[in-house]
Amino acid sequence: MAGYTPGQVLGRTVGLGTLQLGRVDTAGVAWTVASDGLRGWSGPAIRTAYTDREADHGAWAGPTYLGARVITVAGTITAPGLAALDAAVEQLLAAASITDTTLVVGETIPKQCTVRRSGEVLVDYVTGQVARYSVLLTAADPRRYATALQSQSAALPSVTGGLTLPITMPVTITATTVSGSITLTNSGSAPTRPTLTIAGPVVTPTIVAALPGGATTQIVYGDTLLTGDVLVIDSTARTVVLNGTASRRLYFSGTWPEIPAGSSVTYSWSSPVYNSSALLTGTCRSAWM
Repeated sequence: MAGYTPGQVLGRTVGLGTLQLGRVDTAGVAWTVASDGLRGWSGPAIRTAYTDREADHGAWAGPTYLGARVITVAGTITAPGLAALDAAVEQLLAAASITDTTLVVGETIPKQCTVRRSGEVLVDYVTGQVARYSVLLTAADPRRYATALQSQSAALPSVTGGLTLPITMPVTITATTVSGSITLTNSGSAPTRPTLTIAGPVVTPTIVAALPGGATTQIVYGDTLLTGDVLVIDSTARTVVLNGTASRRLYFSGTWPEIPAGSSVTYSWSSPVYNSSALLTGTCRSAWM
């Protein structure tokens, strides 16, 4: 198709699953996002309530929360011919899934959210080569997340080596220290909730979070993990799952981990019984409103 080259970028890029909008694909189909074709990305709805004050002006403000983020993506499909255009429309219908799909918006810091189709996919055939499209999507979690996933791991704290008696002078004292700590950073404008994964064997592990300003919170898992066991503490879903299937929420106590906007949190863990194979891994994405 004249004027377009596969791989060419056509302004703002939006990825809906494997479908790349704002580019020319390998079939020579140009997917554009209209200048006003990304609505809802700048901010979700607000969920709150106000109660009128009795015998006074104004109202009492209730708690305020972000609602689900409703996003409309709209633009134009330009294809070499009718067959290619029909195939492109089928791609769009498949990409706008009713199950969880990753939406990625190409910004200076690329950001993503998890969406599902929440309305009809509108397609208007302008010619045998051109069609306009509009897709309505909803992100249940309104935060926009960095596409880059942070991940850090730490074994249980330990000190090996050092001084052994008797000694002969002169002597060199060396020791290897494992801190048992990881630090995760949220560079965004909204709090983010990390996932902490513990790989056994380990006995009743405790995780202490050092928050900005000096405060600390604690998590205790009151059971033993055997060799091969993997426990996932998902603070967004509020779940504690062993080996991918079994809920262990009963053994969890403490504060769900959260990293404030523009801050770092250090997570230090320990166990009454040391095992060199035990491992704590923390993952998170920076989050924006």
